[in-house]
Amino acid sequence: MSATLPLDVSPPRARTARWATSAIFFANGMVIATWVVRVPSIRDNLGLTPAQVGIALLGMAVGSLIAMPQTGALAARYGTRRVTVLAGVLMMLALLLPFFAPNLWTLFAALMVLGAGNGVMDVAMNAQGVAVERTLARPVMSSFHAAYSLGNLAGAALGSVLLGVGLGSLGHAALITVGAGAVVLYAGSRLLPKSADEPPTRGDAEPSAPRTSSAGSLIWLLGLLCFLGMLGEGSLGDWSGLYSADVLGVSGAAVGAAYTAFTLAMVLARSLGDGWRSRFGDRRVVTVGALVSGVGLGLGLLTLNPYLAALGFLAFGLGIANVVPVLYGTAGHALAGRGIARVATIGYAGFLAGPPLIGFVTQLTSLRLGMSVIAACLLAVGLLTPLVYERLEKKD
Repeated sequence: MSATLPLDVSPPRARTARWATSAIFFANGMVIATWVVRVPSIRDNLGLTPAQVGIALLGMAVGSLIAMPQTGALAARYGTRRVTVLAGVLMMLALLLPFFAPNLWTLFAALMVLGAGNGVMDVAMNAQGVAVERTLARPVMSSFHAAYSLGNLAGAALGSVLLGVGLGSLGHAALITVGAGAVVLYAGSRLLPKSADEPPTRGDAEPSAPRTSSAGSLIWLLGLLCFLGMLGEGSLGDWSGLYSADVLGVSGAAVGAAYTAFTLAMVLARSLGDGWRSRFGDRRVVTVGALVSGVGLGLGLLTLNPYLAALGFLAFGLGIANVVPVLYGTAGHALAGRGIARVATIGYAGFLAGPPLIGFVTQLTSLRLGMSVIAACLLAVGLLTPLVYERLEKKD
């Protein structure tokens, strides 16, 4: 299939937009990692229980769920480029707010704002990524998610260093706000224009939304897989620092070691993901990846040795890295534009709901059992994926 570019998008500009989109994903990942690394500090400063940490994290979910439904209309009116940049700037500024919070409820409100910026940015930058992939006519979505993971890795590594030298949380957040904000503004000017957001209209084009009951059931099945996968990915990020500190007993710069292993593995696997998808197919990449992540994390949770536990987190990252990007690609091929939007929305609900869920499970049992929920979710993805892809093949 050859690329069909809008009249105002030349091939060099499309290639530039790919790297600009990668930079946007990188900046988003760095901000998220900055928050993750500082969760234990905020918890200790405010004296929060595990359940209260879960409530605070729920603020991000609430903010995202309020803002995300508006993103489609905003992108249709202003274009994904403009919405991505504006949401990115909001998110960078909102990163500062949690570190001014004097109590749980102001922290909840601050995280609502941060969640709103992140939710809109997430939807808009992924929509921009779809436009870039369409103009280039080849798989590139995993590379965008690799850039996000690389941002996670850079943010976690920098956060660990800054924790080690004793830089305060607010100074850390301000440094990231300025740096990541500059990236968003520079790269944002090089994204594809609004004219590239929608595919060219053709007389034989498929409908913009699946309308049959079969397509509707596939949306929910793919959405369920995304929900479970993103629940695990989001929860591990937010709780890995606390697990390292409270269960493994590490301190200082070592608190970020497990999360660093996880994000390093994500970067590696996502960098290879587009090639794996072409060689092995979607079903095998998702099935094997989910099983590797579930088993790897489960084994890592059985040990109190920080190094062996880090290997478990690394295995989790290797396995889960391409689960969600591949499912997005599958949904796009099978269910068209509105189908992939619905699948992504269901999946993102898992990303948002996972961290507070782990908090409540931890409050009732223990953090180790709370983290085992993540492993169980990915094992479920591995078992369900072949059944879902069989349904997709029957639809074809």
